Amino acid sequence: MGRTGFRSPRSQGGLAMVELVLTLPLLLLLMLTFAEFGRMLFQYNSLMQASRDAGRYVADKAWNSTLGKLELSGTLQTQAKNIAVYGVPANPNGYPAAVSGLTPANVTVTAVGAEHIQVSITYTYVPVIGSALPVLYGSNVPLGLALTSTVVMRAL
Repeated sequence: MGRTGFRSPRSQGGLAMVELVLTLPLLLLLMLTFAEFGRMLFQYNSLMQASRDAGRYVADKAWNSTLGKLELSGTLQTQAKNIAVYGVPANPNGYPAAVSGLTPANVTVTAVGAEHIQVSITYTYVPVIGSALPVLYGSNVPLGLALTSTVVMRAL
C-alpha cells in the first residue's frame, strides 16, 4: 500500500508558472486602472484649484465700490482665464498650463446675479492609452471623460 494523495514538489513546479501566466495580466490591468484613476483625480483636483484661484481673483477685482455693482470687463475676463490656465494674469514667459491640454477657451467667467461671479472650466480627460479604443466593426469607443469644475464666489 502506497500513498496515493502525495505529490512530489517537483511535479508541481509548472503549476506556479501556469498560475502566474493566468493571473499576471489581470493584476497588471487592475494596477494600471488604479493608476489611471489616480491620474484623473489629480487632474480634477488641479482644475478645482485653478477655478478657485481665478474665482478669487475676479471676485476681488470685479466689484466697483463707487457704483455698487459688478463690472466684468473683457480684460478682467482674459486675466481670469489666464490665471485659471497658467496661474498668472498675463503669460509673457510662456508658463505651461496647469493641466496639459487646457486652454483659455476651456474657461468661462460670468456674472451670476448682482453680486456673484462664476468661473467654470470644462476639460476632456484623455487616458494615457489614447482617446479611443479601436473595435473590429463600427466606430471606435471614445475614452475621453468630461471633467467640469465650477466655482461661484461673492464679489468683495
